Amino acid sequence: MSQNDLSNQTCVPCEGGMPAMPADEARQMMGELDSWKLSEDGTSISRRFEFKGFAKAVEMANLAAWLGNKQGHHPDIGFGWGYCQVTFTTHSAGGLTRNDFICAAKLDHLVA
Repeated sequence: MSQNDLSNQTCVPCEGGMPAMPADEARQMMGELDSWKLSEDGTSISRRFEFKGFAKAVEMANLAAWLGNKQGHHPDIGFGWGYCQVTFTTHSAGGLTRNDFICAAKLDHLVA
């Protein structure tokens, strides 16, 4: 499966009791993404976007928030002068699910 395939998918609503993705599956799914990093504990994926100035960082944060609202799967976002850090995890599962990888691929597609 390619990143393009992931970016064409839609998040599935999370319901209580959804299990987190096993670490080996998460590592395999990382091959579908560019520029994203898997956390040491394997429970989240993050990407840092860098810009010249503050306005572009705010725009990136707003884009990530818009995508989260559209997909019903909201990222953690941090930003400041020259950067925006986007992190996906499925809080209700206590780790990563396919939704996190779909949203990351969709965000990559939007900024490509």
